[in-house]
Amino acid sequence: MIDLTVNEKQLEKTVQRCKERDIIIPTYRQMTHPQLIPDSIKYELKNIGLWDMHPRNLFRITWKNEPVHTGGGFDGVNYMVLPPELTGVKAKIIALVGKWFPTGAHKVGATFGCLVPRLITGQFGPTSQKAVWPSTGNYCRGGAYDSALLACESIAILPEEMSKERFEWLSNVAGEVIATPGCESNVKEIFDKCWELRKERGDDIVIFNQFDEFGNHLWHYEITGSALAEVLKAEMGPDDQYTGVISSTGSAGTLGCGDYMKELFPQSKIVAAEALQCPTLLHNGFGGHRIEGIGDKHVPWIHNVRNTDMVIAVDDEKTIRLMRLFNEEKGLDYLVQNGVSEDLVQNLDLLGISSIGNLIASIKFAKYYELTENDIVMTIFTDSMELYDSRMREQHEQKGLYSHDDAVRDLELLNNITYDNMLELDYYSKKRIHNLKYYTWIEQQGRELDELNAQWYDHRNYWGEIHAMTPKIDALIEEFNQKTGLI
Repeated sequence: MIDLTVNEKQLEKTVQRCKERDIIIPTYRQMTHPQLIPDSIKYELKNIGLWDMHPRNLFRITWKNEPVHTGGGFDGVNYMVLPPELTGVKAKIIALVGKWFPTGAHKVGATFGCLVPRLITGQFGPTSQKAVWPSTGNYCRGGAYDSALLACESIAILPEEMSKERFEWLSNVAGEVIATPGCESNVKEIFDKCWELRKERGDDIVIFNQFDEFGNHLWHYEITGSALAEVLKAEMGPDDQYTGVISSTGSAGTLGCGDYMKELFPQSKIVAAEALQCPTLLHNGFGGHRIEGIGDKHVPWIHNVRNTDMVIAVDDEKTIRLMRLFNEEKGLDYLVQNGVSEDLVQNLDLLGISSIGNLIASIKFAKYYELTENDIVMTIFTDSMELYDSRMREQHEQKGLYSHDDAVRDLELLNNITYDNMLELDYYSKKRIHNLKYYTWIEQQGRELDELNAQWYDHRNYWGEIHAMTPKIDALIEEFNQKTGLI
């Protein structure tokens, strides 16, 4: 759960630190409805870049940033509608676009949800402790960024095989960057490093593990969930039906938005996607893959498995090939020749590698259920190709220049995606996946068995209590801001 117990002694020091650094913290309500942000802060943002290390950019942790790099205000939710000309399915696939968050990825929201409750209750001391962000990519970037804006020192942990862009950026933002062995599938190695740091540094650090921090789940439940609902209201016609949301598992934080949507649409589905090369949920499997940022080989503690309806595995080779189709000149030209609008083609760089994986999973979902033009599928484009230039260079080095023939083959691949390697989850299929938490979280990480059972047998109360915490956190944020005297 999210502990809101207040440490008054440390809180006093934290308030003073934020007062000195001119730090004002946004509420969840303001992230959902940016029109509630004070005009004075909106005015300041006109002279601040989207990625700038400025505390006012805390107010840009929202899906509703104006899609510009400098000085933008707030508009509606950033999203894309993917038509049949591209997807090959009749259903309308709609995706939220994460590029227009600071750092170019929505993980700044998840890390906000983890760090801020500890900060405003005095459970984390920015004057004496460092925030540790174990991750398979964007989460530690978001954590380092939010830490910098909140005057906290940070340590980023991520696998050594992640993209060069991540390491280069982190070297300028995080106080310390630790590379662990392996790729995005090597999550246990990250956990092991956290245990080492606990033994070495004791109370000098606080570890914000995205896989067990419910602030990650809650932020997506509240902010991403409400963004999906707002887009759906705008796009849904009188004869349309919302069928479900698809997201890569990763930390399972983003899947929290599905809980929100299922409360509004009880018949809708929550679909967890993963890499075929590491089919943890599908086959209790293992392996390595190239869909960056969706760490696996375990079931996250914050995954509400009982509320998940389907697992879809995505072949990482398809994501890499479509990455080139969507970003090489020959590929873009061929898409236009085949009826995809130029406006959409020019925006396909808004899909990073895991975003392409989510798109493939959405297509498989639509084909499996034989969805029609009256069905709507929703997904998340967590980041953009802005973070993967090195992966494109690697493809050039390994496979040469991208040709017209390559584009023909890759569009054919896109048009012939099938519904293989999928599993509808019945009660005992869900329980099988949920039970896998035992080996990671009870045996290795020291969580309580009673809580594991509560997640399953008392799931409505367990998850309902978490979802009800937003107003309490907002009240504490408002009280904290008043103490600083900055509003």
